[in-house]
Order: sequence, then C-alpha cells, then structure tokens
Amino acid sequence: MARGAVHGRGTWSRIVPDGLWEIAEPLIPPSKVRPQGGGTQDTPDKTLFAAIIYVLVSGCAWRSLPPCFGISKSTAPRRFLIWSRAGVWGRLHEEILHRLDDADLLDLSRSVLDSAHVRAKKGGEHTGPSPVDQDKPGSKMHDLSGANGLPLLVGLSAANVHDSLALKPMIMGHQTRHDPHRGRHLKPQRLHADKAHDAPHLRKWLRGKRIGVRIARKGIESSERLGRRRWVIERTMSWLTGYCRLNHRYEHNPRNYLAFLGLAAALCCYKRLVRLTT
Repeated sequence: MARGAVHGRGTWSRIVPDGLWEIAEPLIPPSKVRPQGGGTQDTPDKTLFAAIIYVLVSGCAWRSLPPCFGISKSTAPRRFLIWSRAGVWGRLHEEILHRLDDADLLDLSRSVLDSAHVRAKKGGEHTGPSPVDQDKPGSKMHDLSGANGLPLLVGLSAANVHDSLALKPMIMGHQTRHDPHRGRHLKPQRLHADKAHDAPHLRKWLRGKRIGVRIARKGIESSERLGRRRWVIERTMSWLTGYCRLNHRYEHNPRNYLAFLGLAAALCCYKRLVRLTT
C-alpha cells in the first residue's frame, strides 16, 4: 500500500472509530519542529493517532508498523511518549466519560473494583513475582467500573501487591478526576468488590466517604457475593485484554503501559457511547 493510503476512509475506519479523532484532536499538544531537521513534523497527527491505536489493538512492536502508515520506526513511539506525558489518554477517557454522563448513560448507582494479572516481559517498576504465574515477573491491572461495566478508572501495581492496597487510590483517583468544583461529581453510591478487599479500615473509610460497602467478608461469604454484578467487571476485563498490547506488559516503564491501558479504557467507553447514541 502506498504512503498515505491509511488516510483512505475504509482503512481509517477500521482502525479509528468514526468521530473519535474529533474528540482527541483538541487534546493533542502542538508538534515541535526538530532542530536537526527531518520529516517527523510532516507526519499528520491523525496518522500517528491511528498508528498508536493499531499498536494497541494488534500488539505489534513499533518497528513492525505496516508501511502504509508511512512513519519511521522512531516517530510513532516518540510521539506516543510525548502525548502520554502530556496526559492525552487520560483526558480523552475523561472527556468521553463526561459525554456519557451528559447523555445520562453513566450508571454510578454502584461500581465494581477488580484486577487481572499480566506477565511483565521486561520487568521494571511495578512488577513483582506473580502468585498465579509461578512467581514470574508480573503486574496487575486494576479497573473501577460503573454498574453498566464502563471503565471509570484504571491503575497498575506489582503482581505481588495485595489487592486491598489499590482500593483507596482507585476511589480517590476517580473522585479527583471528576472534581465537583469543575462541575462534575461522579461518586459511586456503592462499591462491590471481592473478599481480597475485605479490611475493617477500608470499610470504615468507604463509609466515611458515604459510599455503600458491598464487599464479601473473609471466612463468612464467598467472593460470589458480587453475584450478578460479577459478570459486569469480568466483561470489562475481557474488553481491556482484548487489546493485544495489554495481554503482556512489554513496556519497562510502567507509565507507558498505563498509557496504553488508559487509551484502551477510552476506546471501550467510546464504543459504548456510539452504540447507545446511534
């Protein structure tokens, strides 16, 4: 395929859902002309955005990007790092959540918290011996979802870090993102979680936040206490791990893996927004 062919409507629509670029474009920082010259600044941001999504979906290495993108081996990963450090993916996810909220499609009558193990191929910060993978280096992806399974916030920790330690950061991170002083207050009414999150101080803390506690009690109730709520978070985890780049952690720097995870969460929410509004 010739250079620039990715701009064709058919190819583009298979990579980037219709309308997503219009939301993302205002969030992209201006490109800087490199002092050493070269054609990097000539690559359209729209093409780079598609290339990044292609890597997330396919799981391919940056150097294996198809030639149809017309991008050098270093351009796409460099721009990904720049945009990630600028917080593009988190703000994109937040903007889509706000659009869902405006359309009354965000159900916060309850939220569900869970995690999934991923093998960390290159090690790095936030990795540790995985108790479910023969102590091989791994990480955990954490997800806080609404009642309808839409990911509200994602996080990352080492595989040997106890799930309960993620509860406060995930709840506080969600509340900080949707600061009520900015006109949004998207606090869940109840939190469902399995018995790995059962701790008296966490129950007390949640009640202090006026969040109802629906956590299975150790030695008393099965994690099946989540009941019919359980499948919602399992489906969300399936959505996220459906993006091949997330199946294993190839990024030594945890911020890069978390950036891909944030983009995947944004895509999950956007696809639901399109489905429910068209």
